Amino acid sequence: MSLTLRQLSYFRALSEQRNFRRAAEACNVSQPALSVQIRELEAALNGPLVERQARDVVLTPFGREVLESAERILAEVAGLEHAARRRGGLTGKLSLGVIPTIAPYFLPEALAALRAEDISLDVEVTENKTERLLTLLASGALDAALVALPIEEQGIEVLPLFEDRFLLAGSAARLDQIRRVSSPEGLAESQLLLLEDGHCLTDQALAVCGRGRGNARINMGATSLSTLSRLVAAGFGLTLMPEVAALTELRASPGMRLRRFADPEPARIVALARRASSHREGWFTELADVLQTVGEGLVAGVRQSGDIGGGAE
Repeated sequence: MSLTLRQLSYFRALSEQRNFRRAAEACNVSQPALSVQIRELEAALNGPLVERQARDVVLTPFGREVLESAERILAEVAGLEHAARRRGGLTGKLSLGVIPTIAPYFLPEALAALRAEDISLDVEVTENKTERLLTLLASGALDAALVALPIEEQGIEVLPLFEDRFLLAGSAARLDQIRRVSSPEGLAESQLLLLEDGHCLTDQALAVCGRGRGNARINMGATSLSTLSRLVAAGFGLTLMPEVAALTELRASPGMRLRRFADPEPARIVALARRASSHREGWFTELADVLQTVGEGLVAGVRQSGDIGGGAE
């Protein structure tokens, strides 16, 4: 039996795309070349891996078993490659995942700080929701991911970096109507605007406010914090704004106002995640130190800014 990593990689792409043409495009090869490798893999394993239908490709039961093994093998190989690149510390190429409620506000300073550590460092950033980032991390496609706790995925280790507190955001008129509200739980009668389902920030906001998804006064439809900022600035409701995004969104939406909750202020913990099976080389600690310094600097700047109101009245 003779198998190659290329064949396994092509087969994984085919299982994801369910189409030979799209799989070939994803692998940057011609469709005939990919088809030949899949046939050779089937011959080597002595069994069909896919059912070739007119507009679709369906894995056979045997194909599903092979896919599980292929994903494990490819993840292990990716882990070895990453370990080899990281032997000298934070050098070479770094594949970093970041959730959307952090990426646009955090990355400019973070990337500058990383380049200051090593100007030759090649950082490849993937912005996506937590669930997808953890999948990519587990498969070996990412070295690390910047996420918000809690993370309960098996095989994933997290290192807490900094506390990112939530501010109450709304128009001046909206905030004036609830000036005596001092905690998120006091927003029960207010119209709350949140990001669409799948964003961890939505889950965290619902938790601190003690609200359920079926609540009539909750609207979960926005795709970004920028959209939420413009909606609340126009008076359509209230939202919770993380500190890392506060100053950027205030500048972009002048009609929005921010107010702090009373102590203890609600917050999320931003953390750096990696595979628990990855080697404990120094690059992860170096990366965490740089990102922690940047994050703590961002939130400290918000807490000292005159643009942010004081505690609840």
